[in-house]
Parts: sequence; C-alpha cells; structure tokens
Amino acid sequence: MQGRNMTRWRDPKKDPRQEKKSNLITPQGYDRLQGIHDHLSRVKRPQLSAKVGEAAALGDRSENADYTYNKKELNRVIARIRYLRKRLDELQVVDRLPADTGKVYFGAFVILEDDDGEELSIRLVGHDETDTTKHWISIDAPLAQATLGKALDDDVVVAAPGGETHYVITAIDYAPG
Repeated sequence: MQGRNMTRWRDPKKDPRQEKKSNLITPQGYDRLQGIHDHLSRVKRPQLSAKVGEAAALGDRSENADYTYNKKELNRVIARIRYLRKRLDELQVVDRLPADTGKVYFGAFVILEDDDGEELSIRLVGHDETDTTKHWISIDAPLAQATLGKALDDDVVVAAPGGETHYVITAIDYAPG
C-alpha cells in the first residue's frame, strides 16, 4: 500500500486508537459537537474553499505556498467534518437522571478522597467530552469504571502504574455547581 495515507503498521491488539469507545454523551456535549460541526461546515469550509480558489487563480500551483497551505487545511477540515458527522450519528444522548441518584453513574460529579486526605473532583462523561482542565474523565477510564455503581462512603480501588490507589467517595451530585 502506497500513497499519502500510508502510516506505520500498528498491532491492532495494542493500538490505543482501536479501543472500544462508549457512545454515551451529555446533551451539552452533543450540542457542543453539533456546534463545531456546523461552524466547520458553514463557515470554515466555505472560507477555505474561497482562499483555495483565489490562490489557484494566481497561476502556477506547484510553487504557490498559499494554495498548498490552504488546500491542506481544507482537506483537514473536510476530514474533521466527515468524522463529526459519523460520530454524531453514533452517539446516544443521556438526558435523564438515573433511577438511583445516590450511586455513581454516567454524568455524575464525584468527589473522591485518597488515603492522605487529598480530594479529587471528577465528572464521568463520554469519550468526546473529556477535559483535563475541568477534571471530566471518560466513562471508559479505569478510575471511572472503578467508581461506577458505588455509593457514598464506598471504597474505590484503582490499579495505577505505581500500584493500587485507594479512594473513598465523599460526594455524588448530578447537577453542576
């Protein structure tokens, strides 16, 4: 196989990109992805198409850096639009609270306390919504998997590279703030 899309071979069993992702998402996350898709489709793609057209009209494309850059950027945006369209079709929006809000499920804001008394505040969200600055972790992450179904004051044991980490659930909430 030759061509510009050729990448190095990766063992599918060890490739993290091949890991199964959950298709769950919050309504806010879905709206954000939909907004990105709409912006790229309605604003960014037409702008780049116009720039490519203007650069192509200048003549020799082989030595036209403006044409080359904008064409690559246009192809990147088209690929992102295609990915988002496919991903939005696959997603399942979770827009209701669980029957038992006293336990940790998708969308929960959870406060964990470790053995040293340090608190860790996380939210369990879909793969497409993870945000390390907000401490929003994927429902597929080991820490999230360890907390699922647990109640207040339950012990949580997470296997980490440095050994097991122990937490206690100190708060569970389903509303931000």
